[in-house]
Amino acid sequence: MYKNFIVFIFTIMLLSSCDVVDELTKFDLTYNTNVTIESSTIIDIPIQIISPEVSTNSEQEFENNNTRTDLVESIKLKRLRMDLITPENGNFNFLNEIRIFIRAEGLEEILIASSVAIPENGLRALELDIENIELRDYIRKDSYTLRTETVTDQAITEDQQINIETVFRVDAKILGI
Repeated sequence: MYKNFIVFIFTIMLLSSCDVVDELTKFDLTYNTNVTIESSTIIDIPIQIISPEVSTNSEQEFENNNTRTDLVESIKLKRLRMDLITPENGNFNFLNEIRIFIRAEGLEEILIASSVAIPENGLRALELDIENIELRDYIRKDSYTLRTETVTDQAITEDQQINIETVFRVDAKILGI
């Protein structure tokens, strides 16, 4: 009985230490970019906006987290948040739908996040629904751009400047572990 208890405790410790080591090989990369949705009286028609290039600085980011590009196993979008910067009294009530795509040199553009039927409740920040797709090849590039496709359900009387924060979860082998 005592021997079984010791084996049980040892097994639990071994399994929990594997989880701890696995978590040590994961880290987040956060990038911010701004886009502007220009004022318009047109509604229910998709408007497309391309963000400026976002520099990934991935080699340095990986090095800061004790890994290298070739040791990265997976990168997935963990969170995409939009914050309205201006106008100060504005909100996202004008948005009905939004889709955000990522593109990088030599890679196909893909949908990474979206929100449809956005409620008109005065929010100045939106968390989008993210796609569970592999983005390792995009973030390992020197830079990427985001294409935003929006459908409005209200006329926009002022330009809407929006900060888009993307948080990517990186799973890598740390120091070859």
